[in-house]
Amino acid sequence: MQKTYLSNLNDVSRMALGGGGIGQVWGKTDRKESVLTIQEAIESGITLIDLAPSYGNGEAERVFGEAFDGSVPDGVYVTTKYRLGSPKPEEVLPLLLQSLEESLERMKVSKVDLMILHGMVVPDGFDDPTRGTELSLFRNSVGDAFENLIDQGLIGGWGITGIGVPSVLAEVLDDAAQNQGPKPSVIQIVTNLLDSPGSMKMYDEPANPRRLIAGAKIAGMGVMGIRAVQAGALTSQLDRPLADDHPEIIDFKRAAPFREIAARLGESPASLAHRYALAAPGVDTVVLGVKNREELRECIAAETAGPLDLQTCTEIDLAVGRIS
Repeated sequence: MQKTYLSNLNDVSRMALGGGGIGQVWGKTDRKESVLTIQEAIESGITLIDLAPSYGNGEAERVFGEAFDGSVPDGVYVTTKYRLGSPKPEEVLPLLLQSLEESLERMKVSKVDLMILHGMVVPDGFDDPTRGTELSLFRNSVGDAFENLIDQGLIGGWGITGIGVPSVLAEVLDDAAQNQGPKPSVIQIVTNLLDSPGSMKMYDEPANPRRLIAGAKIAGMGVMGIRAVQAGALTSQLDRPLADDHPEIIDFKRAAPFREIAARLGESPASLAHRYALAAPGVDTVVLGVKNREELRECIAAETAGPLDLQTCTEIDLAVGRIS
C-alpha cells in the first residue's frame, strides 16, 4: 500500500477505511464480518480508519473497539466526527466534548487523531440551519472549540466534511489560505468520475468538488476523497432497493457508458472507479465504503494496480459527459 502525508499525519495509506460499510450503512453485513474487515484492512496496509457516531448509531465505532480492544496497532490513525448543526455559540464546545467522549468510550481509546465537523457549512440564514453549521458560527466558535480539544490532548487535529454549501466552503478555504479564519487540517471532498455528491446534495448550486480540492491544497490542507463509487452508483449493481428517482439510481443510469469501458478493459466498475479517484489531483487518500472483506480485497487490488492513466481518465470523462 502506497503511503503519503495527510496534513501533519505521516505514512497515511492512499486508501483509508471508512465507517459507513462496517457500520451497516451501505447494505447488509454483521458485526463479525465488520470486525474481520477492519482487521484485514490494517493487515493489508491501510493506516487510516475514518469513523463517525452516525455510522450505524455508533456501530462502526463499536466495531473498532471490538477489533482492537484498546490496543490500536502502531502507525494506525483513527478519526471520529460530530454533526454539530447550528447551536448557540456557548454550546459548541460542550456538544463536541460530549460526542467525543462517547466515541472514545465506544472505540476504547483515549484520543483520536482527527475530529471532523460532520455535515455542511451553510450561509447564515440558511432555510434550515439544523442541516448544517452556519458560517458565522464556524468562524467565531467552531475552530476555537476544536483547538480546545487539542489542548486537552483528546484530539490530534480537526477537519471538516466538504459536502456543501460549495460557495460557503470556498469562503472557508479562502479564509484558511489567508490565515484570516479557522484552518482545519483536513477536508473530506467528493471524489468520483461524475463529480456527484448524490443524495448528500441539499443545495441548489453546482457541487464543484474539483474546485474545492484545488482551494484546499492552496490553503495547505490534507484532502480525503469520499464517495469514490458514489454510494454504489459506480459499481456493477446497487446493493439496496431505491426509488427510480433517487439520486443514486439516476447516477447509476448515467454511468452506463463507464461500465461499458470497464467491461472492455476487463475490470470491475468498482475497481476502475477507485483507480480513477486515486488519480485525482490533490487527493491524498481515498476513503473506502466497503462492508466486507470481499469488497475490501477488490479495493486493495485496485490500489495495487495503481491510479488510472490520463488517457483512460479522459476517455471516462468524455463517456459520462463530464467534459465534451
